[in-house]
Amino acid sequence: MIKFLISVASYLIANAAGLFAATLLLTGFTIDFTAFILAVLIFSVFQTIAGPIITKMSLQQIPQLRGGVAIVVIMAGLVITDLLMPGMNVGGIANLLAATLLVWFGSLIAAILIPIYIFKEVKENRQERQEKMESDVQSAVDAAERSAAAAEAAAKSAEAAASPAPKPAPAPTAQPGD
Repeated sequence: MIKFLISVASYLIANAAGLFAATLLLTGFTIDFTAFILAVLIFSVFQTIAGPIITKMSLQQIPQLRGGVAIVVIMAGLVITDLLMPGMNVGGIANLLAATLLVWFGSLIAAILIPIYIFKEVKENRQERQEKMESDVQSAVDAAERSAAAAEAAAKSAEAAASPAPKPAPAPTAQPGD
């Protein structure tokens, strides 16, 4: 479950980075600050749904498109997000083409770097917690073994104390004729 959440977070952050790069570098490409989060969500959901559909269509109809499916999905996602979000404006065909490449490249770089650098710490912390838990479990097992050994020794000691002491052998009596 954690791996899935990290994957979703990486995907959203990567798309946000791509859209942000397009906003910074293209003069006609604008997204209102308040609409940015919603634009990232709409864009990401569209890519998630349309990606497999366009891939399947391209494999059946236009196999040559297979390598460019990501770019086609990003371009379609930008158009759909632009149509659905009043706070977003692509700014024409030239901006759409440039934004498609910027978002693709920005998302690609972010998708590669985010898991390596940001979520690496999360993974390391998880490994440290796992190691500590294993160490704590081993300590508890060791303590339980020592307690069991001490209880066994106490039981033997109590058993020895509770058993009647052996009767001393009777002293030899003098026999007549000795």
